[in-house]
Amino acid sequence: MPEKLASQHSRFLPRVTALVALAAVVSLSACRRAEEAPAAEIRPVRVMKIETRAIGDVVTLTGNVQAQTEINQSFRIDGRLIERSVEVGDRVRQGQLLARLDPLNEETALQAARAQLAAAQAQNIEARTNHTRLRDLLAENAVSRASFDQADSLLKVTQSQVETAQSQVTLAQNRLNYTRLYADVAGVVTARGPEAGEVVQAGRMVVQVAREGARDAVFDVPAQVKNSTATNPEIIVSLTEDPKVTAKGQVREVSPRADPVTGTFNVRVRLVDAPAAMRLGTTVTGRMKLDSSPAIDIPAAALNRSGNSASVWVVDAKTGVIAARPIEVRAFDAARVQVTSGLSPGDLVVTAGVQALRPGQKVRILEATQ
Repeated sequence: MPEKLASQHSRFLPRVTALVALAAVVSLSACRRAEEAPAAEIRPVRVMKIETRAIGDVVTLTGNVQAQTEINQSFRIDGRLIERSVEVGDRVRQGQLLARLDPLNEETALQAARAQLAAAQAQNIEARTNHTRLRDLLAENAVSRASFDQADSLLKVTQSQVETAQSQVTLAQNRLNYTRLYADVAGVVTARGPEAGEVVQAGRMVVQVAREGARDAVFDVPAQVKNSTATNPEIIVSLTEDPKVTAKGQVREVSPRADPVTGTFNVRVRLVDAPAAMRLGTTVTGRMKLDSSPAIDIPAAALNRSGNSASVWVVDAKTGVIAARPIEVRAFDAARVQVTSGLSPGDLVVTAGVQALRPGQKVRILEATQ
């Protein structure tokens, strides 16, 4: 029995030795990996300390020139369009022919109305002749008073029939005239409606004409800018392609409702003595000074944008860890951003290298600017 146990012990000893050696190797490898793991990167950043200050900066907006009045030219009657003689961009003068409807039905109706008028006039002539004859006979007591009264009534009826028939002719003539569409004002065609061959309804826009004369610069303005605008702001409008061409502007109309997609308000600015270069459709830039109010101002380089949302990186002064902070922007340009909410005085905002950062990353502050 002791010999058997000794034999088994001798067989298991090499296996145990191998397992111990393998465990030692694994432990040594793990220690080396732990020693070789790089330390977490601490990125140096520049920051600014947030302060609230009174800001009355000039805001810059881009818009386009439009006519103060755009008139939809349309037919007064239904019909099939057979011709439209103008296209978008054409200049038209007052009274110029713009389009025509098929006049066949109206011409036929006019002929019928004229025929009815002729018949009514013939009956009236006959009634008048009979009335005159009976009047002379009544003076000689050759006819009864009742016969004359009957002739007098018939004359009045035929006169009424003539007037009715004449009105029908006038209406038919007007409908025939309505098959031709003439420009009510002089201006430039800005839009067109149906094509030749289509049946159009009365009142449907066939051609839209921008009236000559006064022009507006139209801008889409954020709510924050609209609410910060002075009562009668001074606005300077210039051509985007040539900033030397300028004109003064006065706010003429502000939309009471925001655009459901962009959230901006449509503002129309009347151009005072607009130069000829500010033609309809040209792109313009408007500059307007906002009311002085407490606000937070940060460099544009600190801003992160994702769709319609904006944020900045804020550094925890104690731990040096950064976090994204959503903000609301009132106005911005190429250099500065005005923030209405999301930041507080004393916050440390990263101003350089914001694209290379990630949430929870530890940073090292190089310097803090005001």
